[in-house]
Amino acid sequence: MREQLAYVIITAHITAAASLYVGIVSSIAQARIAAAAIEAISRQPAASGTVTNTLFVSLAMAETNGIYGLLVAIIMLFANPLIETFVRFIA
Repeated sequence: MREQLAYVIITAHITAAASLYVGIVSSIAQARIAAAAIEAISRQPAASGTVTNTLFVSLAMAETNGIYGLLVAIIMLFANPLIETFVRFIA
């Protein structure tokens, strides 16, 4: 029983690590979005308003992905529903 519970906990930690990796990738994506927007503004300063609006929408979408990854990691580490289900299933 303890060995099986250990597997469930290990799986939860691996899932949390993968979710945090999504957050890291999201940060890299945000940097690339900002770099592309700066490049676009430097090429066409007249379109800076449109590019800035698109930049903010794109950054919001990329940040949402990182927040979801953090949320899943926190749930898997601190409020893991798999452990309670597993204990009820075994008992």
